[in-house]
Amino acid sequence: MKEQQIKTRIRLVLLFFVVALVGSGLTVFPIEWELNILMQLVAPLQGIAPELVAWIALVNRAIQDTYRQYPFFAYGFDWLGFAHIVIGIAFWGPFKDPVKNVWVIEWGMIACVLVVLLAFIMNPIRGIPFFWTLIDSAFGVFGIIPLWIIRRLTLQIAQAENAK
Repeated sequence: MKEQQIKTRIRLVLLFFVVALVGSGLTVFPIEWELNILMQLVAPLQGIAPELVAWIALVNRAIQDTYRQYPFFAYGFDWLGFAHIVIGIAFWGPFKDPVKNVWVIEWGMIACVLVVLLAFIMNPIRGIPFFWTLIDSAFGVFGIIPLWIIRRLTLQIAQAENAK
């Protein structure tokens, strides 16, 4: 595969990763509305997955009550969404020059591993059910896959450049 084709593939995978990252960050802003919709979607699963329905109902009530009594707590979610957007912007460097900025990809891979560690360490401490720990961890597990592909392709370009 030619270098330009590899760079195009890198950019497409990177675009997918950044859109997913920023998209997941943007979902925190309308969290009340989303939880209401999620409750409607999971309510019919009461007989199949009662723990899931109970957990989502608890989270929904907690967000509704907290936002009603202490609306400033939403500011923490605002910063979470902002962080996702800023982290997405950091991947502009590899988009422009993947070889020079491969460290950003590797940093992202490390962050994906840390997502899993954080979920498995903190979720039990916070009383979050194990099945939700698996959902949280999925962001790191599935996030590392496109970054690994990008890193592998970037190293191919670097190797070809060094061979010249």
